[in-house]
Amino acid sequence: MQPRRGPHQHQGDRGQRRSEFDQKVLDIRRTARVVAGGRRFSFRATVVVGDRNGRVGLGIGKGVSVAEAVEKGAFQAKKEVFSFPLNEARTVVHETEAKFAAARVVLKPAREGRGLIAGGPVRVIADLGGIRNLTAKILGRTPNKLNNAKATIEALKQLRKKEPRAVPQGK
Repeated sequence: MQPRRGPHQHQGDRGQRRSEFDQKVLDIRRTARVVAGGRRFSFRATVVVGDRNGRVGLGIGKGVSVAEAVEKGAFQAKKEVFSFPLNEARTVVHETEAKFAAARVVLKPAREGRGLIAGGPVRVIADLGGIRNLTAKILGRTPNKLNNAKATIEALKQLRKKEPRAVPQGK
């Protein structure tokens, strides 16, 4: 007979080791579906994970409880992690703009010591991605945190490291 597990003990390695990523919950929404007896509620959590060193991911989790939705969102975000280039000033390497649905975001590099001049989901993603100096603006009129976060992710995916210029060959 197996020993009984408490509510905090999971099978597998999920709860055993500390993740290399920090995580932050961006948004929690309560959703409802109508069934014969009334409404059944569930939750959708938008979670951002990052290692504060140029890697970040965004995930969405749904569940009957907030904790379950957040756990699923974090698991999904870890699968979606991607890398982007950072320069010595811990800022983006060039200006970039991206659009997702009605959300539009502009990210501009900032000099050392300026800090994170960004709001909402852009600030959270930049912080977890390891960006310390950034000027950003949400241009779209939508207050939807999920779409603004996805636009920010798209902008970061567009970043390219500067290739060294080819030295012209003399005759």
